Amino acid sequence: MAGRFAGRQMEQCVQGQADRSEVAGRLGAIRLPALQREHDPDCHRMSSSARALRPQARVTTALEKVLDAEIDVEACPPWLLRPSRAECAAAWASLAAIFRALTGRELPEAAPPRERRRLDIIARYPDGSRQAIEIDERQHFTGARAATFPLYPTHAALGYNTHLWLRRSQELTGREPGGGFARPCPPLFPGPGGRHQQRAFRDALADLVPPQHGWLPTARIADFQLPATGRDHELHAVLRALLQHPGGPPIRFFR
Repeated sequence: MAGRFAGRQMEQCVQGQADRSEVAGRLGAIRLPALQREHDPDCHRMSSSARALRPQARVTTALEKVLDAEIDVEACPPWLLRPSRAECAAAWASLAAIFRALTGRELPEAAPPRERRRLDIIARYPDGSRQAIEIDERQHFTGARAATFPLYPTHAALGYNTHLWLRRSQELTGREPGGGFARPCPPLFPGPGGRHQQRAFRDALADLVPPQHGWLPTARIADFQLPATGRDHELHAVLRALLQHPGGPPIRFFR
């Protein structure tokens, strides 16, 4: 279903402006029980008005209308904050192979203290199940990300179209953003392009580890899949269609 929107939205930029106070009010009402918030330094440095225009803010607000779920933003369960071999469980072998492909080194069995992350959105459904929903902007589609997908387990439970993500990552390989988006990120990713490698590895962690802890498959929404207009009903329709991909939220939890 994701492919229906990818072609015509591929190169469009998100347009329109969100009412700043309305977005802040809605996001402020979102609860974060028992989950540790982990802010991305790059995002933290942006102005609040710039953040309001980002796909993550648009989708977060819209999901309250699309899903019967409590929405946690920029949060992380303890087992994903700095996952060790034990917390990666059956996904460890694949994640170790991905890390090796990205860096040429072996993945430490215990993550360094400096390694920490957060998930864009966690949906908590009425039956108690939980699901990570990630919003991927252009910096998530890189050569490093393309290198991860062939190493995923054959039958990995995922709630999005990995073929579309791989194709987009391959298309943008060699055109990755520079500057802070590519800075070294020691200790695990200390070389040039380290941030691209770190981001790709963290995306793989968010895909493969949650099902090991009883969560529903991770869903992803790309910026190029979103409508360019600011009309709520169009965004809601697109999100419903995208999230009905196999592995997406249970159909009974759509509003």
